[in-house]
This record gives sequence, C-alpha cells and structure tokens, in this order.
Amino acid sequence: MTTSTVTVPAASTAPKRAGTPDPRRLRLRGRLTQWGFVAPAVVFMLLFFGYPLVRNVVMSFQHYTPKTFFTGDAPFNGAGNWSKVFQDALFGKALWHTLLFTAGSLLGQFCIGLALAVFFNRRFPLGGVLRSLILLPWLVPMVVSGVVWRRILDQDTGVLNSFLGALGLGGHTPWLTSPGMALLSAVLVNIWIGIPFNMVILYGGLQEIPAELYEAASLDGASAWRTFRSVTLPLLRPVITVVLVLGFMSTVKILDLILALTDGGPADATQTLGTLTYQESFVQLDFGAGAVVGNVLILISAVFAVFYLRANRTEGK
Repeated sequence: MTTSTVTVPAASTAPKRAGTPDPRRLRLRGRLTQWGFVAPAVVFMLLFFGYPLVRNVVMSFQHYTPKTFFTGDAPFNGAGNWSKVFQDALFGKALWHTLLFTAGSLLGQFCIGLALAVFFNRRFPLGGVLRSLILLPWLVPMVVSGVVWRRILDQDTGVLNSFLGALGLGGHTPWLTSPGMALLSAVLVNIWIGIPFNMVILYGGLQEIPAELYEAASLDGASAWRTFRSVTLPLLRPVITVVLVLGFMSTVKILDLILALTDGGPADATQTLGTLTYQESFVQLDFGAGAVVGNVLILISAVFAVFYLRANRTEGK
C-alpha cells in the first residue's frame, strides 16, 4: 500500500481586528498628552523668565537710554557698561553691604527661628495661638513693614527712642540717619521679618523626628544639649540647608525694604546690589549699567540655586 504525504499549507496570519489600537499610535498619543500638560508651563517660563533674562544680558552690552524707547536704537558698546560698573567705587561698596546684610540677616533669622521652633516643639497652653501671632511679620507686605519701622526708628519722634528715653537709656540714637547705624538697623528689621519663615520650616522639620530617638537618648542619660547636638541637628540638616539657601536667595536681592527704610542712604551706607540696580536704571536712567548689576545678582542667585537643587536631590535619595 502506498502512503502519500499531504502537505498542509501554513496558517496565514490572522488579520487584525477592526478597531484594535496601534501600540505605536498609543505611545505617540501619550507623549503628545504629556507635552500638552507641560507646554503651558514651558511657554510661561520662556515668556516671563527666559526672555527677560536674555534681554537683560543683551542690554548690558548696549548703550540703552530713555531715547531708545522711542527710536529703538541701542548701539552695541561691548564691555563698556561692565567696565564702568566694576570701576565704580560704589559697586564695591554695594557688594560689601549686600554680603553684610545677607550674612547678618541669615544668621539672626536662623538662630532665633531655630530657638523658637525648638521652644514650640513642646506642647503647652496657648502654644498654637502664640505660633500664629509670630507669623504676623511674615504676612505683612515688606513695604508696609519698612514704612512702619521707619517711623519706629525715627531719631526724634520714633517709639523706640521715646521708650529708651523713658528708661533713662539716652533715647537719641540715630538709627537710620547715621552711616554707622543704618545698615545694622536694616539688618535688625529684616531679621524681624524673616524669623517666622525660619521658624515654620524648622518647626515642620522637628515634627518629623521620631520621639523614640529622644526617649532613647534620655534613657542613655544624654543631657538636653547633647541630645540637641547628636539627635536634633543631624536629622534636621537637610531642612537647615533648604532654609539657608532659600533665605539667601530671598535676602540677597531685597530692594523694597531698604528703599522704604533708608533709600540707600545715608551717604550710601545701605546701598546694596538691589538698590544700586534701581538707582542706575530708574534714577540715573542708565539701563545698561543697571542691567550689569542685575546680571551680577542673577549669577550670585544662580550659584546658590544650584546648591538648593543639590540639597533637594540629596534629601530625596
């Protein structure tokens, strides 16, 4: 009997069902959806941050005057604006005042804010009410705070000198009119304004420290200072870094407070980079020189912004 082999043809690939989505099309649609959500933020950043930044850099290399607003003519003058600003003795003085103002403000705000955060970390009657009252300086607009403190620190009619005079402590201190006292007064006012921010952030960090660690330290016989140094500070270090960097970035460019208090005087004793930018641009109407000082402020802030981002990345790990 002869056996015949029958060849069975290979099964053809089944056709795709109608309406089955294409994976590549789904991925493309997902990416377009993601960019659709991101696009408004990107456009906003480019229009309101990117363009002014680029325009400010370009302006620092131009001879930009009020006439330019009408004619549109701003001739390129190379590094002339930069050379003019850096050779001006007032720029070096403003830079030094900015460093002193920023360092003094950060030190005072952080130390007092940390002390208050530790104090309020313990529960006691009316603690929440007192915490809310301390927030008031932070909620008041800075210009309003500056005007109020200018009246308080007035040499002749100020409340502070009247109070000191009633106590027999003189009462004639030129807080804002003496070149040796004006910058210190501005620092003290800014410390008063910035304490609530430091206290709130540090208080939140203290709330995240487990209570079991303090109990273990107490059982080991650690003193309050040793517990603070060995338990609280190490666990609070990421929060401290963020507080100091954010405080620096907000303090180094302060303008409105100093304008309200002293307007950069007396004798340029409170002139900072922020007020110098304002003076060059809107008083002297030298917009190119003002742009140079503004770019210096941007560079300083950018350096500390990098530290802030690295601190956040380290904390996330």
